Amino acid sequence: MINFKKMHGLGNDFVLIDGRETGVTLMPEQVRFIADRKIGIGCDQVLLLKYSKNFQETTFVHLINSDGTEIEACGNGTRCVADLIMTEEKTDNCIIETLNGGLNCWKEPDGQIRVEMGHPQLKWQQIPLKHQCDTLHLPLEGDPVAVNIGNPHCVFFVDGVEDYPVGKEGIHIEHDPLFPKRTNVEFVEVLSRDHLRMRVWERGVGITEACGSGACASAVAAIRRGLTDRKMTTTLDGGDLTLEWPHDDAPVHMTGPVTYVFDGVIEI
Repeated sequence: MINFKKMHGLGNDFVLIDGRETGVTLMPEQVRFIADRKIGIGCDQVLLLKYSKNFQETTFVHLINSDGTEIEACGNGTRCVADLIMTEEKTDNCIIETLNGGLNCWKEPDGQIRVEMGHPQLKWQQIPLKHQCDTLHLPLEGDPVAVNIGNPHCVFFVDGVEDYPVGKEGIHIEHDPLFPKRTNVEFVEVLSRDHLRMRVWERGVGITEACGSGACASAVAAIRRGLTDRKMTTTLDGGDLTLEWPHDDAPVHMTGPVTYVFDGVIEI
């Protein structure tokens, strides 16, 4: 029997399992069972907490997609874990470690969580792409932008995003040969210089209500294209995030809410 917490960030939902003291590990088939919305708990990702081996008194989180694959970054999931740890430690800041290293996190006065998501990687090898090309103008129909913000993203700027065929196009782009590690896919409509509307297809999951790293990647792409200012609101299906990339050599900051749903116990 394993204790868990169900949380979400703007509808991007997670099952958090605390393995710091129990040492519990999860096989891919167990993750798929937990994430199944009919026979399990149901979630986009499972977040398995461990003690960090690299940062003293820091929590490491394994970010695992619903298909059982571990991923490098998850902005909404990181916010949820950060809120849990800061509540536990009665503090307003903490470091959460992922496969991409330590991420600084803060609790804002209004209760929202801000995460320093790291420096965007923009070279073709860093995305990674199969071959050399301009990441600001990928050689794909629709002229997308490639950004790595801990994980790979392909950002399309479109009109009428509310009616855009995200599912049909997303799965096609995720598996395009240009992306050897597959990719997350964002479809973005520019509403103003400080407001984006984004819908997302997440690698290994499908359409989700929100994607924090995707919102960061979309902000970087929009700024690089000269479409927006350096601070903006991004509206996702599940709600709003605030993104800021102060200058090209700075990390991206993402701020948004987290929600506790329920605690439970599951046998796997």
